[in-house]
Amino acid sequence: MYNPPDYYRVDDLLTDEHKLIRDSVRSWVERKVLPVVDDYAQKHKPLPVSFIREMGELGALGPFIPEKYGGAGLDHIAYGVIMTELERGDSAIRSSASVQSSLVMYPIFEFGSEAQRKKYLPKLAAGEWIGAFGLTEPNHGSDPGSMKTRFTDEGDHYLLNGSKMWITNAPVCDVAVVWAKDESGKVRGLIVERGMEGFTTPETLKKWSLRASATGELVFDNVRVPKENLLPGLKGLKGPLMCLNSARYGIAWGAVGAAMDCYDTALRYALERKQFDRPVASFQLQQKKLAEILTEITKAQLLAWRLGVLKNQGKATPAQISMAKRNNVEMALKTARESRQILGAMGITGDFPIMRHMMNLESVITYEGTHDIHLLITGADITGIPAFD
Repeated sequence: MYNPPDYYRVDDLLTDEHKLIRDSVRSWVERKVLPVVDDYAQKHKPLPVSFIREMGELGALGPFIPEKYGGAGLDHIAYGVIMTELERGDSAIRSSASVQSSLVMYPIFEFGSEAQRKKYLPKLAAGEWIGAFGLTEPNHGSDPGSMKTRFTDEGDHYLLNGSKMWITNAPVCDVAVVWAKDESGKVRGLIVERGMEGFTTPETLKKWSLRASATGELVFDNVRVPKENLLPGLKGLKGPLMCLNSARYGIAWGAVGAAMDCYDTALRYALERKQFDRPVASFQLQQKKLAEILTEITKAQLLAWRLGVLKNQGKATPAQISMAKRNNVEMALKTARESRQILGAMGITGDFPIMRHMMNLESVITYEGTHDIHLLITGADITGIPAFD
């Protein structure tokens, strides 16, 4: 039975509502995700799209969106604990929920018109529609300002051309929030719908990471986008970067869930597995691994919780979010690697979740801003000198 580590009683910092939400999502993950996720990952098949509808029923999609638009109206710590439990199941299911919440629902709520909010948000919150977010391009990842995707004003509609790559939910999405440059070179957001002529979403295959995730491209070949689908609230890169900050915040919590699952697995195995007539857990080097893993998880839990408090207060800065995303994902990846060693050869099998988490985290440490870019964001914040300009 799963026994999540809480060495510093972080649970005491959560409200009863937070715990109720966490327990509800944890129960769903244990009933629906954990029994099947290894099989889907082994076969390189995306998890069932029905899971997205079920997450909508749980209130796990856009939980911070107001109730009038179909959201749960929860705070950011609630969003964090949801992401923790989902990523304990698999990074693929957390990624799907994170994209839906932070990269699709958030920009429509924050930058969209009232008509757009009413049209899209309730269906996205319920999981009736699946969303994708188009920013990264084949040749432009960390430098989105150099994007090549463009749209032109054709009088009664916009004409969109270009492509986006490494897009979670792309093969199954009903709508996509796409960032493209207008004729003046300004970055704008457009809502593109499945069925618009010239809009295709080929699946990305042969992945060693996020194998249970639906990943693909967004390709636009003279796509006619109605003018009412332009997000009116903002021009420039600030819009997509604000979306990424929301997603990175969720990742900072989610990665802790993957690490906790690896630690719990390693600890139980070390107590049960015997070598030289003694439990593996009795040996000094294994205790060192477990103690160091638990220390790092505890630090990451506190970092995420404090960031959640700041976010609820409207005080969390992009640099603080970058620090938490970078630290917590690195911690989770190191935890997976150390935990795998505790299990020895058994750690690479699908009988245990550690190797799957490890492979997934190799993507998580890169997407929503690479590990190195987040370090430079912190460096720019503390010195006032951007190293990437």
